Amino acid sequence: MTRIVIIGGGPGGYEAALVGAQLGAEVTVVDCDGLGGASVLTDCVPSKTLIATAEVMTNFDSSYEELGIVVADDTPPIEQSARIIGVDLGKVNRRVKRLALAQSHDITASVTRAGARVIRGRGRLGGPQGIDGTRDVIVTAADGTEQILTAECVLIATGGTPREIPDAMPDGERILNWTQVYDLDELPEELIVVGSGVTGAEFAGAYQALGSRVTLISSRDRVLPGEDPDAAAVLEDVFRRRGMNVVGRSRAESAKRVGDRVEVTLSDGRVITGTHCLMAVGAVPNTKGMNLEESGVKLKESGHIWTDKVSRTSSPGVYAAGDVTGVFALASVAAMQGRIAMYHFLGDAVTPLNLKTVSSNVFTDPEIATVGYTQADVDAGRIDARVVKLPLLRNARAKMQGIRDGFVKLFCRPGTGIVVGGVVVSPRASELIHPISIAVDNNLTVEQIANAFTVYPSLSGSIAEVARQLHTRKTAAEA
Repeated sequence: MTRIVIIGGGPGGYEAALVGAQLGAEVTVVDCDGLGGASVLTDCVPSKTLIATAEVMTNFDSSYEELGIVVADDTPPIEQSARIIGVDLGKVNRRVKRLALAQSHDITASVTRAGARVIRGRGRLGGPQGIDGTRDVIVTAADGTEQILTAECVLIATGGTPREIPDAMPDGERILNWTQVYDLDELPEELIVVGSGVTGAEFAGAYQALGSRVTLISSRDRVLPGEDPDAAAVLEDVFRRRGMNVVGRSRAESAKRVGDRVEVTLSDGRVITGTHCLMAVGAVPNTKGMNLEESGVKLKESGHIWTDKVSRTSSPGVYAAGDVTGVFALASVAAMQGRIAMYHFLGDAVTPLNLKTVSSNVFTDPEIATVGYTQADVDAGRIDARVVKLPLLRNARAKMQGIRDGFVKLFCRPGTGIVVGGVVVSPRASELIHPISIAVDNNLTVEQIANAFTVYPSLSGSIAEVARQLHTRKTAAEA
């Protein structure tokens, strides 16, 4: 029986374990924190659970008057502008942790039920591949004891950890990284968020909705510099309109506690103060101390593991998946990389990873979902595509629900009309992007999208409408 050792139990690891066991291999998963990894225990599941609470509050606060909802309120007239609803952050965070642990337990049960073995500990490679085609994995338990596992195949899926700035080290109380916010019992009165990427934007929007006064510090011209510029502009406008202080083109040099407050010093000398500070300045791969380079595994300058499109590393029999590869920091991509690795090693049919079919979502309010080629690709000339953007303000269902912000944008090839990308900015954009993902993955045309029935009224109707506009322009151009 083929022996496979998987180091790391996140999406890349546990999905690979399921595939390997189902294909008849003897699979061992080495994990130190609990299956699900950071995605389940400290990142995706917890943050999206917190955001779900914030979303309910935002939807209520922003639209209850327009929708005609009356709330009984005994606030004195002079204080009528006070918030009508609040949040018990301690209760919210207890729910967050409970759901994360429950999901981890469910994953563990699925993996063991499939026939894989789970060992608690930290794994590292024991050296180059032996002449018999096997290699050793050394597992160190929490008590320091070690055991050696021998395998024909090793998958490294150890993920990443929050990047730290030497002069802004988290203390878990006032200066926090994104794994520590769930230990707060009280809502931060004034929260400074350093970093305007996906993590920073999501937490800034969530805590703003929960009732914190938020300052978002961005080193770039705009929030979400890696996302569609039109989408980022909508979100930044929403943030500012809701009272967030967005400080652009400003790099944080340090953060320090001063009593019960935090002072963040910017590179231009300005000092911003608040009660708490969240450092959201990216992540670093967990590759240190794993004996990788000594075992023939090539690392990039960033510390990530080099892989090809079937998840192979530079060392025979060693594969890698997930954030440790630096390919795309998404749970869905990690899971796909892990599955591809197992299919490839065990000789099953495999399709190499194609990042142009990956859909992703930023869980802000409104959400931003994307798939395929981007506006940046079109602007840089990497692909010739026609683009149409349709604001949701024209959508009947959006008007009924009081949705003011958002749009649908599609990219298609000028000659064939094949859909090559799309952007959706709206509530639940993560759900609305799926039909566009299907179109991109299956080379569907705007004509096919336009001719498919949609429900009226529905937000998805805007996808068909954009496709109709692109098809009409294509037909006019041909005429």
